[in-house]
Amino acid sequence: MVNNLKGIAASDGIAIAKVYLLTEPDLTFEQVEGVDVEVEAKRLDDALLQTQAQIQDIRETALTRLGEEEAKVFDAHLMVASDPELIDQVKSTIKSDQINAEAALHNVSQMFIQMFKSMEDNPYMQERAADIKDVSERILANLLGVKLPSPASIKEEVIVVAHDLTPSDTAQLDRKYVKGFVTNIGGRTSHSAIMARSLEIPAIVGTGSIVESVKDGDIVILDGLDGVVHINPTTELREDYEQKGAEFEQLRQEWAKLVHAETKSKDGKSFELAANIGTPKDLTGAIENGAEAIGLYRTEFLYMDSQDFPTEDEQFEAYKAVLEGMNGHPVVVRTMDIGGDKELPYLSLPEEMNPFLGYRAIRISLNEPDMFRTQLRALLRASVFGKLRIMFPMIATLNEFRGAKALFEEEKANLINEGVKVSEEIELGIMIEIPAAAVLAHQFAKEVDFMSIGTNDLIQYTMAADRMNEQVSYLYQPYNPSILTLIKHVIDSAHKEGIWAGMCGEMAGDQTAVPLLMGLGLDEFSMSASSVLKTRSLMSKLNYEDMKQLAEKAINECTTVEEVIALVEEAKKSI
Repeated sequence: MVNNLKGIAASDGIAIAKVYLLTEPDLTFEQVEGVDVEVEAKRLDDALLQTQAQIQDIRETALTRLGEEEAKVFDAHLMVASDPELIDQVKSTIKSDQINAEAALHNVSQMFIQMFKSMEDNPYMQERAADIKDVSERILANLLGVKLPSPASIKEEVIVVAHDLTPSDTAQLDRKYVKGFVTNIGGRTSHSAIMARSLEIPAIVGTGSIVESVKDGDIVILDGLDGVVHINPTTELREDYEQKGAEFEQLRQEWAKLVHAETKSKDGKSFELAANIGTPKDLTGAIENGAEAIGLYRTEFLYMDSQDFPTEDEQFEAYKAVLEGMNGHPVVVRTMDIGGDKELPYLSLPEEMNPFLGYRAIRISLNEPDMFRTQLRALLRASVFGKLRIMFPMIATLNEFRGAKALFEEEKANLINEGVKVSEEIELGIMIEIPAAAVLAHQFAKEVDFMSIGTNDLIQYTMAADRMNEQVSYLYQPYNPSILTLIKHVIDSAHKEGIWAGMCGEMAGDQTAVPLLMGLGLDEFSMSASSVLKTRSLMSKLNYEDMKQLAEKAINECTTVEEVIALVEEAKKSI
């Protein structure tokens, strides 16, 4: 009998409750031939309308409980449920094969799912396969008159256990009753994991076999700190975890006291803790969690939420809202980072074998100057409402930065000639995510006002390992001495030229990485808002001078990521 399972800790916290097994409904059906084609087409239309209404309701729930960014996935679901290409093919199959709507839907949706699943070098397209599967199952359930599981109906304290949680399932979770969830599959960057962190409930994903190991009503301990699930624990173990949970809640309360505190090491070295945001609505969470700046405003969501290119005025209002909301604190706005896994229906991009290494971000902006100028003008107009820093993404060469800066200077001069006020204090920087730029950081530092390290891409490009590919996920190693050496070179290059260096990738809020980054002299750490306070707390307990020695030892003496982790864990024991 299995007593515990190890998985991936996707969201912090500890929960003890009984299991609510979220199982797949029976959606089996028989193919019927020689049907009345018009009747089946009408059944399909009715099921589609029902599906669209259900998804719209789930989207509203997600918007209320999770916020704008997490609710966006249901816009994609609504698009699938009304996609003429999909619907027309289903109707065409009903007519040509004279089969029932269930069979036609299954045949067509499976074709689309397999087509998208096969695009192994394009995680964005693979995610579309999951969207089609989720939506087509909902349409099928409506055709069959089968009620899908409704996590929203849970009215007692439980831990939800499932093979996987679809975005639809996760959006319906009420944190008053759902104390956490555990799944067979998934990773830290999956939809369900991100939503769990937004809901602030503990979660473990990727256990492999939790569904097969428990039954409804079993008591489980979910340790979202260490990624362990204990099944039907002893009274003694349960008491131990109740104590551990109470200590963690006490820690949260201690962190909450640091909302207005300065970010300083134990020996008085100052750092800047910033938050990453996707929309102006995310500002509330950043401020409530004590962020001293916005270190990454992902402007591509302005483009992805629109049916056409957002206008200069629309962009101006969004940038102005964030700058005003931060009340004089710095805001780093990243210019449009479209491409890779982010596509726009109204921007025709070429099909590429590897879009992550292709036509994206600054490469599109420089090739579409009218679109880029619109964004730059909106940013320049908004600059008088706060402390603006503009960051260009995916920079590989100095000429790319010089080209972007030249367009910026032209639009600045144009606006001034038009009598529009613009700030004279705007900083222009680059995102360091391509190894070529990291290696040449000492040259970039002579021309830019700041450099912010995007570790998510820098790590996967340096290790030649797609971070979405489970077969090579072991190579996603933030603490690898090679990555630390690159980061050190960027920071040292910035300081030599008197500019600041920041970080806006996941690594900035990683509690193992923070001591190393402090020791390397990183000036600004930008992370998920929910990580700000615990990072401030950790920093306040560490001596900068000691961390300098730690970082030096990690780079010069450690040869593997395991050695670096052991070194950091040993250093943290003393606090």
